[in-house]
Amino acid sequence: MAKIAFILLCHKDPDAIIKQAQSLTAVGDYMSIHFDARANPAHFARIRKALADNPNVTFARKRVKCGWGEWSLVEATINAVKAAVDAFPRATHFYMLSGDCMAIKSAEYAHEFLDRRECDYIESFDYFQSDWIKTGWKEERLLYRHWFNERTQKRRFYWMFEAQKRLGLKRRIPEDLEIMIGSQWWCLRRRTIEWILDMIKRRADVMAFFRSTWIPDETFFQTLVRHLVPEHEIESRTLTFLMFSDYGMPVTFYNDHYDLLLSQDFLFARKVSADATELKRRLGVLYSSEGARFQISNEGRSLYTFLTEKGRIGRRFAPRFWETESSLGRERELLIIVCKKWHVAKRLLDRIRQMTNIPCIEYLFNEESCPLPDLGGIQSTMGKRHRHRRALMRMLYDYYETDRLIVCMDPANLDLLEDFGRDRSLTRMLEIECHFSDAYLIGHAMRVGLAGDRTPAETIQRLLPTVRNDIMHESDRIRDASFDNFLRMREVDPVDISARAVSEFLTIPPDKAREIVSLDHLYAD
Repeated sequence: MAKIAFILLCHKDPDAIIKQAQSLTAVGDYMSIHFDARANPAHFARIRKALADNPNVTFARKRVKCGWGEWSLVEATINAVKAAVDAFPRATHFYMLSGDCMAIKSAEYAHEFLDRRECDYIESFDYFQSDWIKTGWKEERLLYRHWFNERTQKRRFYWMFEAQKRLGLKRRIPEDLEIMIGSQWWCLRRRTIEWILDMIKRRADVMAFFRSTWIPDETFFQTLVRHLVPEHEIESRTLTFLMFSDYGMPVTFYNDHYDLLLSQDFLFARKVSADATELKRRLGVLYSSEGARFQISNEGRSLYTFLTEKGRIGRRFAPRFWETESSLGRERELLIIVCKKWHVAKRLLDRIRQMTNIPCIEYLFNEESCPLPDLGGIQSTMGKRHRHRRALMRMLYDYYETDRLIVCMDPANLDLLEDFGRDRSLTRMLEIECHFSDAYLIGHAMRVGLAGDRTPAETIQRLLPTVRNDIMHESDRIRDASFDNFLRMREVDPVDISARAVSEFLTIPPDKAREIVSLDHLYAD
């Protein structure tokens, strides 16, 4: 009978990870955990302590700092796989999971399913001939070397790409490989895993190629399995059920999706909401049950498409989040930099980008030209951004695959600050108080339309006190709102005081915060 070693990549929610491991190993299966080295060390310590006495749980011997699109995700997977191979000699199958995945069948059903056919389950489509990549780069992912992360080191990423293009530094794909692409959520037999680990040892050229490939978690295992395993022993599909919304974002499942999930021809589902406690409880009980029967209708995707295109709320679905303006998520952190001088906030944001891995977005609710990813059109106009503010923010969290996000806002956006400040997510605000010279205020009056090139100097001088008082009033209103987790740094403060505020705002060591704020021209106009 099949015995599964689950390969779990995770970075948050230690209590959920502990429950997931206990549930999946209670019936005799195994789990190898890689907890992101970037994540909270206290969370990892809690997981290790809680699972220390569980003989069916092991941990990757080496933890790496993971970043979306990087080789680090493949490296973390390999480390967890190696630990599982060594620790669980009786495991017959190795199944990739994330912390957002839940079993939607019983263990009994899953084992019988895997015993029916001697094959590997992994999406693997021809990289160049298939249309698996719908938009964005295709050949560029492979033919150029990528050493920097596009999301955290955007300038370096594109500088290196453009330099290679100008110099004609295209590289060759290893001659005996046919590059394949597909979902990272696979289930492979032990023999296949051992072949892959052997090839990793033998083929330094293959490893070097994929280490500098962009988004290799969609190509590495997919390519190696096709290279090593006969075609008739590969089922090109994933056993993990996931759907995408009409905005291109993964659909999240909630408590009222229980019946729908059970009827799908899959063993697991992704993503299950952290707030769907009842769904998690029921699925956890289901996994260890015996004799459960499942009516497979597989109508999930078509039903979802029907309901969303009709624009109504289905009885088997939660309301669309952009209609209800639901919470950003209890586990998420929104860090807001509030500053009237946008160039000052942007300089600080650029320093934070350089020193941390937190995604940073500039004045998305104030500047139409603010760089944003394509989120299906919701980001296209300022009106849509304000109207669907929480939906937009949720989609940005999903796009960057993070629970922490930094944005900049103008002090005039008190309604936005109050809205996000009331959310169940943890919201921290850092107000930057700047000195406003007469020259700056005159420029500000012209930018907002209070004055123009032909406005007499006497009129401008009469306007200055009004403009200055208006800026002070905006700041006073923010302080009167008495937001929790509200911090301030002032232009007149010494570096040490500003560093303490930034340290608390970002929850980083004071030395690192001091390095961030130690910028001679931070407040320069």
